[in-house]
Amino acid sequence: MEDSLTRPSSPAGLSCYMAISQLLGLTVIAMTGAWMGQYRGGIAWESALQFNVHPLCMVIGMVFLQGDALLVYRVFRNETKRSAKILHGLLHAFALVIALVGVIAVFDYHRKKGFADMYSLHSWCGIAAFSLYFIQWLMGFSFFLFPGASFSLRSRYKPQHVFFGVFLLGLSIATCLLGIKELLLFSIQATYSSFVPEGILANVLGLLLIGFGLVIGYILTRDEWKRPPLAEELALSMDFKTLTKGESPSSSQ
Repeated sequence: MEDSLTRPSSPAGLSCYMAISQLLGLTVIAMTGAWMGQYRGGIAWESALQFNVHPLCMVIGMVFLQGDALLVYRVFRNETKRSAKILHGLLHAFALVIALVGVIAVFDYHRKKGFADMYSLHSWCGIAAFSLYFIQWLMGFSFFLFPGASFSLRSRYKPQHVFFGVFLLGLSIATCLLGIKELLLFSIQATYSSFVPEGILANVLGLLLIGFGLVIGYILTRDEWKRPPLAEELALSMDFKTLTKGESPSSSQ
């Protein structure tokens, strides 16, 4: 009872926006699957349908899971910082693995069909987003989960880590929009202007992707929704800073 009274409740409005973000994210995944299944023939690895693995995996990994990983510190407000860090890192790792499957799928499909690689803006942005995302994960693991980094080093790197986290989600969504446009032009260029159902579905999917990114960005930029440090974390942080600065607790008072 006493512990529940000392732990802060979720801020007003946060739960609503979190629910909206998850609804948008799951809808985006469902619509991508429906597009590939209804209009592109389905999904399979050992066939001409291998390409369809690519958009589905990239939306799940580079958009939905990446966005959810960014929200960990807003959702799990009362858990220990280390638990939140581990979950944050695991979600990003799962996103990377799923995205890697999508990258392999499209390169393997192009190789089998004899298609050229890496000539479009979509492919350039995509490989940049995936590569930077992998580097971001490695840097985050090295600074925040690996025990060797000092407090001052973590503090200096944290603003860059936060910025690039939001930037990479935005870049991933922009790359998806380029991919949607590219696939439509390749597949239904002759009928796209006639408002065919596939084109409308893809356009709505693009708008929902933008909406997902906007909601995630709004949640992340609300200062009052940031995870407050627990009392024991504040005490440990002050003691650690005191030790790293070579001061005694009494000299800092």
